[in-house]
Amino acid sequence: MIRFLLAASLALGALSATAQETAPDAEPDAVTPDETYGEAPMTLARLDEIIRALDPEAQTNGRAWQLIINDVQVMIITDESADRMRAITPVRKIEEMSQEDITRVLQANFDSALDARYAIAKDVLWSAFIHPLKALEKDEFISGLGQVVNLAQSYGTLYSGGALQYGGGDSGALQRQLIDDLLKKGQEI
Repeated sequence: MIRFLLAASLALGALSATAQETAPDAEPDAVTPDETYGEAPMTLARLDEIIRALDPEAQTNGRAWQLIINDVQVMIITDESADRMRAITPVRKIEEMSQEDITRVLQANFDSALDARYAIAKDVLWSAFIHPLKALEKDEFISGLGQVVNLAQSYGTLYSGGALQYGGGDSGALQRQLIDDLLKKGQEI
């Protein structure tokens, strides 16, 4: 799986081979909570602080991170100029999926994946949480990471992000514990 993850990471250009283990160099200007968002707009420095609370050994090049959550390697890729953030982990190669598997992940996207989603890129099925960067709030980010991990780990069984489930779909039981545990880790930041 590590080899698969590294190949997938290279395919997306997530991190350079010389990724640093330090926080982004630039110190952001002081920001105050925004009436629109409730919290101060998310910055790369703030994102780094949250990520390091979840995994102190996370690696970064200042715009992208690799961290481990519940034994799953997650990549976080940002683009400040486009105001986007993406948290992803590979689930499996698309060539290993049947038509029934593809149908099932689309069903999960309808009712049980929630804020995270299954997505296909570069011949890989990914679990992904994609969000505008500035509007991203701490608990929303942490919950999104938990959902990415839950989707990856529940592929083939529950296909669940673990937080809620909307009615009217085809999916089953929930996995809320990982999200609650991650939110608890993030309480002090």
